[in-house]
Amino acid sequence: MKTIDTMVDSILDSYENYGGINFTEAENFPNKETVISVLKDIQNLIFPGFSTAETLDRTNLKYSTGERVHRIVSTLTTETKKALLYICKTKQQNQTNCFGLAEKTVLSLIEHIPEIRRLAKLDAEAALENDPAASSIEEVILSYPGLEAIIVYRIAHFLQKNGVPIIPRIMTEYIHGKTGIDINPGATIGESFFIDHGTGVVIGETCIIGNNVKIYQGVTLGALSVAKELQNKKRHPTIEDNVTIYPGATILGGNTVIGENSIVGGNVWIIKSIPPNSKVKYKLADSAD
Repeated sequence: MKTIDTMVDSILDSYENYGGINFTEAENFPNKETVISVLKDIQNLIFPGFSTAETLDRTNLKYSTGERVHRIVSTLTTETKKALLYICKTKQQNQTNCFGLAEKTVLSLIEHIPEIRRLAKLDAEAALENDPAASSIEEVILSYPGLEAIIVYRIAHFLQKNGVPIIPRIMTEYIHGKTGIDINPGATIGESFFIDHGTGVVIGETCIIGNNVKIYQGVTLGALSVAKELQNKKRHPTIEDNVTIYPGATILGGNTVIGENSIVGGNVWIIKSIPPNSKVKYKLADSAD
């Protein structure tokens, strides 16, 4: 049996041989635990007082909010610099510009928080209106995993849309592991979006979803095929306004459009477009009734 010191040396040798170490210096990747911590702070800006044990009242709300914003700006700027610097080095771009872009982007996110809150309130109201089991907005905010996944998506989507790499995926994969809902931060999702139950939902990177869309557990909005050369091309479907998609439905392909006001039944498999006002209720959907 080897000694512990010998085994430690062997592990250290593997670090040298295989890499995979994320040192704390700025030229390395963002730290996953730190990103998740700052994400929780951002979530608490969206709906303060719902997910922490802090004492919150009208007299200390301004102080609490200010303290949280300063912490987010400091921490997220540091992690964003790491992410941007990695891309700058890869593309041989000016690193000074990357540092400036990090702070600018994080401040833009803070400025955008009221709009994310507006969208989150509409998403919560959609859950209340569409789920007979929901008795109040507060219940939805406290206990609905679909709403939490959508809020994290909206935060991550803003960062990705503004050029931040890596960090949006850390955020959405964290909430994926927590809720079972996988929303790529590159997807485009409209207002009043409701995911009921949610476990097993997959929404791909180039998916476009309109307003007032409702989907249930096990729904996949995916690609017809997975190949690296399809990167930066639309691979995932478009779901127009006021569509309901029931559990287990699979809708695939970048050219597939589900027309507005349509209802997609459970466990259907769709690879062709469906006209507006349709009801799809069979396995292989070549047309709609």
